[in-house]
Amino acid sequence: MGSLDSLPAMKSEPKIIFFTDFDGTITLQDSNDHLTDHLGFGAVERSARNTAILEGKITFRDGFREMLDSIDTPFDECVEFLCQRVTLDPHFTEFYNWAKNNNVPVVVLSSGMVPIIHALLVKLLGHEPENIQIVANQVASRDGKDINSKGGWQIDFHDNSHFGHDKSLEIRPYAAIPKSDRPILLYAGDGVSDISAARQTDLLFAKKGHDLTIICKRDNIPYTTFEDWSSILSTTRDLLEGKTTLDDVIAAQKHDNK
Repeated sequence: MGSLDSLPAMKSEPKIIFFTDFDGTITLQDSNDHLTDHLGFGAVERSARNTAILEGKITFRDGFREMLDSIDTPFDECVEFLCQRVTLDPHFTEFYNWAKNNNVPVVVLSSGMVPIIHALLVKLLGHEPENIQIVANQVASRDGKDINSKGGWQIDFHDNSHFGHDKSLEIRPYAAIPKSDRPILLYAGDGVSDISAARQTDLLFAKKGHDLTIICKRDNIPYTTFEDWSSILSTTRDLLEGKTTLDDVIAAQKHDNK
């Protein structure tokens, strides 16, 4: 396949690639919100930043940095705090096992931080995650300090976009593959940071009752809602097995979202 070999999720020649957000999508809690609410400046200040982001008064990048900068707990203690409190969607493990056994690569695109996501997946799955690629922000020292000291860490954004991590950048090379060679591209998300990815895939799953559905309605972006990963698994399995088509799913979602 030539240059397609440079795309990690194409190496096994899959029929479907599943891109997904992590916090609040794979997990029931948003780890970054959880840190900010309990170890940072609290839920009221966080909510004010989220409102300002939705209204376009500040960028996601700036609002998110303010939230994380309010946390001075050592990084290793933050990770342990989250590992004791964050839980998986009750149906994600079933989806993960099915995807692994059916050559459906999972690519986590997150506005969170790679070390936290990896630690949570290891804890919640009970083993090193297989068949999952993580693309997210990193963690850096603040002012030369040890990240595991008080006030010693800060977020190191993935790119220079106003999102901090423009998730569409990872998807675009896959979307540019000629249709005859390209697998079906799916995406699941719940929030503002998922907007950049929303138009890049063939089908968007947006979590019911969350910010992404509000934005999709406002901007006329097609989507189908999900409450948990059982419906995502059902649709993805039916697509892989040829029991339904993208056109059928898209037609149904247009009817449901009227």
